[in-house]
Amino acid sequence: MTKRECDERDDTSKQELTRRGFLKSIGTGAAAAAATGVLSAQAPAEERLLEAKDIHRVDLTVNGRPCSLLVEPRWSLLFVLREKLGLTGSKIGCERGECGACTVLMNGLPRYACLTLAVEAQGLEITTIEGLMDGEELGPVQQAFLEKDAFQCGYCTPGQIMAAEGLLRSNPKPTLPEIQKGMSGNLCRCGAYVHIFQAVDTAARSRSSK
Repeated sequence: MTKRECDERDDTSKQELTRRGFLKSIGTGAAAAAATGVLSAQAPAEERLLEAKDIHRVDLTVNGRPCSLLVEPRWSLLFVLREKLGLTGSKIGCERGECGACTVLMNGLPRYACLTLAVEAQGLEITTIEGLMDGEELGPVQQAFLEKDAFQCGYCTPGQIMAAEGLLRSNPKPTLPEIQKGMSGNLCRCGAYVHIFQAVDTAARSRSSK
């Protein structure tokens, strides 16, 4: 529905919303539609509905590099990272915020990229699994996952590592229960949790010793 059609519908609703018309329409569903029109008309003037296929510019900082892209409001951050920026380390899993395979850091905090719209990330610093490396050298968390064999199929590993990275940035010396809680938003279908917890602990100790 276009904005003009929305406005015309609101005007019609306000004209028809009389006391007699309201009483006649109870039980038919028309009252609900009319009330919806009135509530829409009372919305703040500055609010504007973004059409799904409109194109908008967003400015992001991804792995320390500024980038400006034209995106549709419906595009997820995960889609933009993978399909528009070629950063395929963030994996497509459940796409409904349950598995954590798509976890990235937004201003240092873990976030599901599949549930985050690209337009929501405007002006934020995004870190993906690729951003933890120093050239070809693995980051401390990545190295710990390698040493502790904290994966089997490896599909969930990027998200696990990003969740661990976010945890250690906020809590450099977590206890085992804190590690378990911090990693609870990421699922491993292979069941490598014991090694994952060991890897996070190893990464924490490695960082604190430097």
